[in-house]
Amino acid sequence: MAPIRIDNLRKGFGSLEVLKGIDLDIADGEFVCFLGPSGCGKSTLLRSIAGLEKLDGGTIRLGERDITHEASARRDIAMVFQNYALYPHMNVRRNLSFGLALNGMKRSEIDRRVDNVADILRIKELLGRKPRQLSGGQRQRVAIGRAIVREPKLFLLDEPLSNLDAGLRVTMRVELAALHARLGTTMIYVTHDQVEAMTLSNRVVVLDKGRVSQFGTPLELFYQPANLFVAGFIGSPRMNFFDVSAAEGDGERISLSGGGLMRTVVFEADRAAARSAGKATLGIRPDKIEIVSPGEGDIAGTVRLVERLGTESHVHISLEDGRAMTAVVRGTHPVANGETVHLRLPPQHCYLFDAEGNAVRRRLDAETQALVDHEKGKRVA
Repeated sequence: MAPIRIDNLRKGFGSLEVLKGIDLDIADGEFVCFLGPSGCGKSTLLRSIAGLEKLDGGTIRLGERDITHEASARRDIAMVFQNYALYPHMNVRRNLSFGLALNGMKRSEIDRRVDNVADILRIKELLGRKPRQLSGGQRQRVAIGRAIVREPKLFLLDEPLSNLDAGLRVTMRVELAALHARLGTTMIYVTHDQVEAMTLSNRVVVLDKGRVSQFGTPLELFYQPANLFVAGFIGSPRMNFFDVSAAEGDGERISLSGGGLMRTVVFEADRAAARSAGKATLGIRPDKIEIVSPGEGDIAGTVRLVERLGTESHVHISLEDGRAMTAVVRGTHPVANGETVHLRLPPQHCYLFDAEGNAVRRRLDAETQALVDHEKGKRVA
């Protein structure tokens, strides 16, 4: 096992700059996800760590070793790909053992490692089968097993579950989390699926246009997003945003108006938050919005669609200026298409972002702050 340190990593393809100075410190034994939309650079960053891309600048250290210019085969890194990449003419045992045999390892040690991995991944009964005789989930286990059998210092996983159906992805997420807890090896996992990132990771790297937008624990990203991009990317349905005007009040209180608000909303900032009056963006997650009686709301709109999902309903609303927003209410809430609704935006659940899109740090309630702090403290299992 080993920590990994990345300093000012840069990579481009022709005139297109893909990685724009990436700095990361990943601790020994962490499970870290690279998360972001298509084209943000997450797979290029993973391939750069693996030695599959020639860098334009920066350094990569694995433990005490500078591996920036080492050949991929010498980095003591195992990579699991999205497409499994199994040898179709070999059975599972040979798929697992082939790389070890090529490196001249003794047969007794190869058998020990293969049998151990087969036990860990519960594929012992599959060792005699060929890939075409396996289900998608079984093939993915074998692909992961081929990485584990090498006993590397670092695992790299490039969207390994994206070819599986939804139910199997959930099962495999549970198995991957248990596998990491058992092996304790540093793992880096690329995904565009925030549910995978939030449920598997000790910490998540959110990438946007080749830069690290935020690096933190899942609950940090959810409750304390660093900027508008992270706030809008983390959480489903996505956060609602309103363009407002901010005016400093007394102490840590900031008064917000405009943006369709029918009355002033008071935002309570963290004591250390720097802020200034002027243009700002107010954010609130859909599940924190309350549908209230006329006269009690901060904003009003017309219901365009109600999605009844059982225990909850997603209410899509058009505001008077044509903008759309979403509220999540209990599944039995009596709201209908075409109805005018009045919405309250509880100040304690609001987020505020300055004119540059950076978050004004909000004051969390004691219970939420304790939860965020607890997750930070146990980030390495």
